[in-house]
Amino acid sequence: MRGAGLDGVLHLLACPHCAEPLTRSGGTVGCPAGHRFDIARQGYLSLLGNRSRTDTGDSAEMVAARMAFLGSGHYRPIADAIADVVTAGTVLEIGAGTGYYLGAVLDRLAARGVANPCGVALDASRYAARRAAADRRVGSIVADAWSRLPVRDAACGAVLSVFAPRDPAEIARVLALGGSLVVVTPEPAHLAEIRDPLGLLTVDAGKPERLADSFAGLLTPVDRCILHRGLALTREDVVALVLMGPAARHLTAEQVRAAAAELAELTAVTLAVTVNVLQTG
Repeated sequence: MRGAGLDGVLHLLACPHCAEPLTRSGGTVGCPAGHRFDIARQGYLSLLGNRSRTDTGDSAEMVAARMAFLGSGHYRPIADAIADVVTAGTVLEIGAGTGYYLGAVLDRLAARGVANPCGVALDASRYAARRAAADRRVGSIVADAWSRLPVRDAACGAVLSVFAPRDPAEIARVLALGGSLVVVTPEPAHLAEIRDPLGLLTVDAGKPERLADSFAGLLTPVDRCILHRGLALTREDVVALVLMGPAARHLTAEQVRAAAAELAELTAVTLAVTVNVLQTG
């Protein structure tokens, strides 16, 4: 039924204005202080505070490119690596996009026998939220990752951040005792073969170390693995990959297609990321 995914996670959510619990009445969600939020007809809920920003959210075109690229399966090894290390049944993904990684985690939890695993997909883009809401195990929320998260204290067994922003204090607040944060960061070799031809930014070394430093006193690193794979990407794969990411904010689709046309029909590209696990308590 409409909003089934949202109903399953509503007990985890909090009002972005006053942090009070939320309840649903028909097509509206509200708190005891009287703040009200309408549920979109596509099933997602916008929980934006007074200082929330959405200008960093993906456009409809970026979300379509993300659906196309992730649907090709090239980043499935990343999704599998994340699912390998998540054991909790209540999962929040920050910067969830279309919910691709969150969905893979919920699939794995169900396969392990976890009863009724559920997830919250949080993203600044309403276009991404529409896509994530299609998974009825997921409550899809439009929110700003740099503001107070509309999630109750200690509500989540696991938090995911895959190439996404992270506010250490807020993540520590919403994680339950013994909960885990899984962060995926790119290695310098990631997509190296197409960075110059497509005008992509380089990746600095030392990201895992800086990640650990940013959570010092809040979470403790407990695991880290480097995932290294070779991909064979068509020109259309490359176009979708570039247009789903931050480069799409300063390159037009025509520029990306023109650059991709100079590549071979199949281009060998390196997937190189670090999967970092940090834990509370």
